[in-house]
Amino acid sequence: MKNVLILTAGFGEGHNTAARNIRDALEKAAGAEVNVHIVDLFDRCYGRLNEFLRRAYIAAINKTPRVWGKIYNVIDGTQFVQTNMPMLTRFKRALADLLHQYEPDAVISTYPLYGSIIDQVFPIGEPRPFSEITVITDSITINSIWYRCASDHFIVANDDTAAVLRGAGVTEDRIHIFGFPVTHRFAEMTDHRFTNEDRGPRRVLYLINSGKKEAPSLVRRLTKRGDIKLTVTVGRDIALRRAIEEEIRATDDRVEILGWTTKMPELLTSHHLVITKAGGATIQEAIAARTPVLISQVVPGQEEGNARLIVENDCGQLAPDPDSIIEALDGAFENNAAELKRWTQNVAKLSRPAASLQIAQFVLDLEVPDPSRRVVVPAAESPAVIRKKSPSILLCDLHTHSLYSDGKLTVAELVDFYGQRGFDGLCLTDHICDHTRLIGKVTNLSGLVLTQDQLPEYFETIEKEKKRAFDKYRLLFMAGLEFNKDGLTKRTSAHLLAVDLKGPIDPGLSITQTIAEIHGQGALAIASHPHEFKTHWGKNTLYFWEHIDQYAPLLDAWEVANRDDIFNPIGLKRLPFVANSDFHKPKHIFSWKTVLFCEKDPEAIKQCIRVNRNVAITLYRDHRLGIGFNDLEAETERESEQAVVDFPAYPRKSA
Repeated sequence: MKNVLILTAGFGEGHNTAARNIRDALEKAAGAEVNVHIVDLFDRCYGRLNEFLRRAYIAAINKTPRVWGKIYNVIDGTQFVQTNMPMLTRFKRALADLLHQYEPDAVISTYPLYGSIIDQVFPIGEPRPFSEITVITDSITINSIWYRCASDHFIVANDDTAAVLRGAGVTEDRIHIFGFPVTHRFAEMTDHRFTNEDRGPRRVLYLINSGKKEAPSLVRRLTKRGDIKLTVTVGRDIALRRAIEEEIRATDDRVEILGWTTKMPELLTSHHLVITKAGGATIQEAIAARTPVLISQVVPGQEEGNARLIVENDCGQLAPDPDSIIEALDGAFENNAAELKRWTQNVAKLSRPAASLQIAQFVLDLEVPDPSRRVVVPAAESPAVIRKKSPSILLCDLHTHSLYSDGKLTVAELVDFYGQRGFDGLCLTDHICDHTRLIGKVTNLSGLVLTQDQLPEYFETIEKEKKRAFDKYRLLFMAGLEFNKDGLTKRTSAHLLAVDLKGPIDPGLSITQTIAEIHGQGALAIASHPHEFKTHWGKNTLYFWEHIDQYAPLLDAWEVANRDDIFNPIGLKRLPFVANSDFHKPKHIFSWKTVLFCEKDPEAIKQCIRVNRNVAITLYRDHRLGIGFNDLEAETERESEQAVVDFPAYPRKSA
């Protein structure tokens, strides 16, 4: 008989859901031949304190999600658990007793903290008489505490998450892509949607797990639609159920209200669309059921990856408020539900309904470890730890333009200009316009933006300059683009920076598709000047700001400063930030810049900005030589016809 110990915690339902589903799959696959125990050691050790912390966590992610996001980033970027182990002495002792009591052949963790504690009980190099399996319940945005341990195996839900672990230094033989362990019942469901038997209005499932104040009025608006049949789940919230019943009294025949239910597989596989928050278990269950998702809320940190998984794979969209939910439904059902059908086809590509059964078989097939074996696999480290280079202060400008669009310098001149001033990081982001929009078509005729036929030459030129920039100036030079999505008004216009691209991207894609393509290349997606200019002329581009809830989970950073403007609302919202010059001509060098403290490496720079830790801004000035705006501009104009402008090497002001 095989003994399996599953460790979980109540901080988010996804951990418990994964644990229960793996247990059920093990028992279905092996019956009496396996002995499975699920233990929440936090509850065992800390009782009432654990319940208080659990409730505080739930309150934080629902009421102050951005505060929780900051806490999440601190945990992600520090060795907090390892360095504060004395706080967990009782927990460590309890885990040692538990392992002695059950003598498991395999230990499965569905909560990230257990791996680090096991490393304390059985330090690397000490005998470890069981196989350790870590089941990661998040997607894409993986807190490093998941993999900063010597687990033998990491089970992930999808290829995108596996790529994150590889980038963090986890070896290929320890990564297994089985899918999220949804209940094995999903593999047994019959799907009659989008068949000849599927008639009548589209069926929409609304799982109310956030935005409860707005839910009753939204349900009333949804029941007025003749193209949907609505099912609403309210859990055990009696007050919410009564409020909804009061709102829909006259039309209650168009909606079914359910309380707490164990029929989620049946519900998801019988509805065409689900409205829910980006919780790990819920999103993965929708994917297993091949049901597209409208995401109504995203908690910063762990849920951002779940949202990206849906949006970047075109399996639904973000709809963070009632108006955007209604708008999304309109788009999904128009043209004979063409968009909904596309979403359904795409989500089917991600679906792994038999994941828990595959995980169970994998565990059962593992050989019982030799009790005398010693763990020699080094602990996986976060990207910030595995690099050999030492961190340093880096001065960067990630928003610049050349003669390829409306800048005044060639690419080589731009490299010399920044290199001679001691910059550490530079990204060229020439304008490229959306050729599917009228304004974009007109702008493409101006000669002031990149056109698609110029893109191969553009990337080839940058690639040639990269080596020269680093060899001559120790300057990291990166390729980028500024995607101009201009509408008729400032509220319909958006400019999107892509930093450290490896190749071209079609500027005619939608904004969310463009962000997905940027992330697919490992590049940064940054909202360019997302608020109103105050100090210089330029077209305001407020689309991202007007739709902040929709795009905040998808964007890596927002420009908090551009040229001489500081966008205070960006700071007040505590969004991840950078500062750039939006450089077009030499005098623009005297403007806001980004200062980072990290390794001098493109991947380190991008990661530093993503987590937005050790990031600052500085107003670049050079007073020592007495060179001002007009002097520098005149000097440039005098030498503009030279192949390379021979700018004097002005030392930069200390950051």
